[in-house]
Formats: sequence, structure tokens, C-alpha cells
Amino acid sequence: MRELDEVFAELSKSPFRRRFRLHGKELEYLRRKGLAVVLEHAADFIQKRLAPAEPLNDGRQTPMRNHPVFVAQHATATCCRGCLQKWHGIPKGQALSADEKRYVLSVLEKWLYEQERAARE
Repeated sequence: MRELDEVFAELSKSPFRRRFRLHGKELEYLRRKGLAVVLEHAADFIQKRLAPAEPLNDGRQTPMRNHPVFVAQHATATCCRGCLQKWHGIPKGQALSADEKRYVLSVLEKWLYEQERAARE
């Protein structure tokens, strides 16, 4: 796992990752439900879609929209095990540890918080 500032600096160089922003119904959902509730959803998505050693449909398991966490996962390269390995140094082929799950959640929290803050400005 990498330092968050280092990861976000690298992600900011990727045209694909940079294009993701919260707006419309995803931003409204985050505002209405609040960050704490959305992070509960994120923890559930991590457990079900990323934590297994070989997730079902890995590489295609995360939709591109319709929930702020899905957008955040693509923006932060926490959408599949391949991206977790490439961008975050979390190896494929083994179930995520409790520390790795907390790390992924912290990545998503940082991105969602920044999106919410930017929308207020």
C-alpha cells in the first residue's frame, strides 16, 4: 500500500482518472445522505466486490455511475484488483486484509471529501 498523497499525485497525472467528478445525482446523493452513510456503502462494496481473492467479473464489477462510490472507485483506481495492484501495490490473487480494506476506504473517503468540498466552493 502506498502513501495517499503519493497515490493522489500519480492519479492526477492520468487523463482517464482526472476526468471523474461528482455532479448531478451522485453529488446530490452524497449531500443528502452524508459522507458517513456513503462510506458505509463503500465498505460494503469493498467487502463484496473487491475483498475476495478472485472477485466475480473482476475488471468489470464496478459500474461507471449511479452511486458516488462507483465514480470515486474509478477516479482513485480502486475499482478492480488489477487497478489496486497497479496503482496501490495491493497484490491480486489473495483476499484483502483488514488493513487493505481500511486503506481502500480511506482512499475513497479522501476523494469523496474533496469532491464535496470543491462543489461547495
